[in-house]
Amino acid sequence: MASATDSTRNRPAASRADDAVQEWRQGLGFGSLRARIFTVNILAVIVLAIMLLYLDTVRSRLLVERTAGLANEAATIAALVGDLPAPARPAAIERRAFPRGSRLRLYDEAGALAADNWRRPRTPRFIIEDPADYGWRRASAKAIDRGLDVVLGFRERPAYAEASPDTAAQWEEVAATRARGQPATALRRASDGSLIVTAAADVAGVGTVHLTDSADDLADILRTERLTSAWLLVIVTGLTLFLSLYLARTIVRPLRLLAVAAHRVRLGRSREVVVPRLPERRDEIGALARAISDMSIALRRQIDATEAFAADVAHELKNPLASLRSATEVLERVEAPALRAQLMGVIRDDVGRIDRLITDIADASRLDAELSRTGFEPVDAGALLAGLVAAYGVAGLPRGVRLEHVPPPRLVRVLGDAGRLAQVLRNLIDNAISFSPDGGTVRIGISDEGREVAMTVADSGPGVPPDNRADIFRRFYSQRPEGEDFGRHSGLGLSIAGAIIAAHGGSIKVDDAPGGGALFTVRVPAA
Repeated sequence: MASATDSTRNRPAASRADDAVQEWRQGLGFGSLRARIFTVNILAVIVLAIMLLYLDTVRSRLLVERTAGLANEAATIAALVGDLPAPARPAAIERRAFPRGSRLRLYDEAGALAADNWRRPRTPRFIIEDPADYGWRRASAKAIDRGLDVVLGFRERPAYAEASPDTAAQWEEVAATRARGQPATALRRASDGSLIVTAAADVAGVGTVHLTDSADDLADILRTERLTSAWLLVIVTGLTLFLSLYLARTIVRPLRLLAVAAHRVRLGRSREVVVPRLPERRDEIGALARAISDMSIALRRQIDATEAFAADVAHELKNPLASLRSATEVLERVEAPALRAQLMGVIRDDVGRIDRLITDIADASRLDAELSRTGFEPVDAGALLAGLVAAYGVAGLPRGVRLEHVPPPRLVRVLGDAGRLAQVLRNLIDNAISFSPDGGTVRIGISDEGREVAMTVADSGPGVPPDNRADIFRRFYSQRPEGEDFGRHSGLGLSIAGAIIAAHGGSIKVDDAPGGGALFTVRVPAA
């Protein structure tokens, strides 16, 4: 029985890639940028909601202030009543009117009602409404108030009720002020849900002054503020959701498209994946999209180049291998010593050619990786060329070829890797020597062109035809002078030289040299 792993491996690559992308999408979850945008924006709404609920603490402070003010007012009235003669006290109490319609009563020492300002018909008085007479708006407002009180944990108050007959015994605050000699207050809730504040103050030798006031105006103020804040909360919530969706569309969506495309490229589906370039976006996301698109194109080109390189390597290795196989097969059937010696020479040449091919291929394959790790430094180009010329002078040149080198008049520095630049120049000088006739001259020069430094190698050979000047920098292209042993060159030298100079941010080209021959010009950035 096949295992689950074997079953997965046998599935088509496209199906596995789709599953991997889907798994990656599901893994985003709450940690995605979209969720974070919504979370951050909703936090502002939550803060606003908390501020809305904070209004309840304002109500509590207003109630405390209203209770303290009523207690002070009761104490003031008690002092005034105590200064009045006994016959004038009831009339003074009954003539007293309050803007909010507060009720003022005077109880004698026995607790009986001695005076009440509500006995006068025109005295302003607060009203306790009948819930049965509420309209739907009023009923809804009261229901919301009660609901918020429950949510916020507002302490329930005793019910407010007027006893009949009206005596001081029904008010706990009256007993409290008589016991302590200080004004006492109480907070009760009426049948319509409004809060009733009461305060009592003792009048020595007379009785007790009792003030009753409704705090429904505070509830109306609080309700108005809550309604305003609620509308503000709704508007802010709507704007927050709109902005969150806008940000998610303008930021998260293109980033997710790019991430999915990059993930598909990583899974090896780069040829069928089109990375969106977002040309209409002129911001950082657009720049990122175009950078990823260019990167994917470069990756495809690199894959194509690697594939082509592998094909070229296989092709180049097949020729000497075929020759080697043919020579070894014939060698087994040949008895003549002279012919066997000739075949052995062919075998040695083929082995040497294969060895040079493998060496150059290994160097070419490592080139990009090594250049990516190399740190470029200022290099004295004049000293570099002088050292190469001196080395060739010590080793000696074949066929009487001479090197001419004119040192630069001043210090010329380039930014690069000295070893790789020397490799390029040696390759060009070796080619110039091989193509130069007997007794020819190879001229080496250097010039400072401001931002660039030009290094030239010119020979007196046949030159390079214009039609072949682009081909000579291709891999395994080889056009050698007559008389040179076959297979001495792999055709990778100029290709490697071009790659090295490209990695340095420079250029290399070939032209006709003055007086005939080939002129190679290498330009690299100045240090």
